[in-house]
Amino acid sequence: MSARMVIVTGLSGAGKTQALHCLEDMGYFCVDNLPPALIPKFAELCAQSVGHINNMALVVDIRGGEFFQTLSEVLDEMEQSGYNFEVLFLEAADETLVRRYKESRRRHPLGRHGELLRNIQEERQLLEEIRGRSGKIVDTSALSNQQLKEKLTDFFSDDAEVSQLLITVVSFGFKYGIPLDSDLVMDVRFLPNPHYDPLMRPMTGNDSPVRDFVFNYPVTVQFMDKFTDLLEFLLPCYITEGKTTLMIAIGCTGGRHRSVALANRLGDFLRQKEHRVTVRHRDIGKAG
Repeated sequence: MSARMVIVTGLSGAGKTQALHCLEDMGYFCVDNLPPALIPKFAELCAQSVGHINNMALVVDIRGGEFFQTLSEVLDEMEQSGYNFEVLFLEAADETLVRRYKESRRRHPLGRHGELLRNIQEERQLLEEIRGRSGKIVDTSALSNQQLKEKLTDFFSDDAEVSQLLITVVSFGFKYGIPLDSDLVMDVRFLPNPHYDPLMRPMTGNDSPVRDFVFNYPVTVQFMDKFTDLLEFLLPCYITEGKTTLMIAIGCTGGRHRSVALANRLGDFLRQKEHRVTVRHRDIGKAG
């Protein structure tokens, strides 16, 4: 896959920061407020990364002051040098921009005279040329953050995976505390405990004797059926709402036996459903 560069520009308050966050979630290497003169050098550095940086996104806008005026010349230079890039221009209606500035209480980058509407109209005139050479123009006046994200995913996603939820399943021991960044926490201390078997005590849920012990009980199988049914309902809802990461924490007393076995089984289930999943065992190496 060839390297791809997205240059994000447009009116102040039109959503360039949000667009950069969306592109970052898609795996783009992102830089905000880069002076146009540095764009070719940045593209060259990324090309020298030997495939480590395939997609990059830059915000270049009026905040650059005098530096911004060279953007058209730099784009001409990039085209002549054969760089693959696209210009995304974000805009919004004057009344929308005024409202957003009033809500944020931030000063417009051209706010030398303090008249906000005049600043917006002046910026619109300054950006006419770059708007004319932009490959994609998005009016964000009526778009929510989620709608903007969906539009940018349609434009710039090379892989359907980027729009999926990235799920982390972590096993843990309640005696060491609940993981602070958990979204869903499941307590499995009600299941039969291999810890009380002297042969299995030094083992972990990664070992087949422990795994077989835990899953030979009907209550474990019934629990997994009900829990995975719940997740099959929840995950599409999270994706629809634009959630990009989800941590599912499964805890037993010490985080070595039951929680490990169930976290592994849950990871297998989610992969079979074609979700992107990472399984981690936080407390598996701690003393029982």
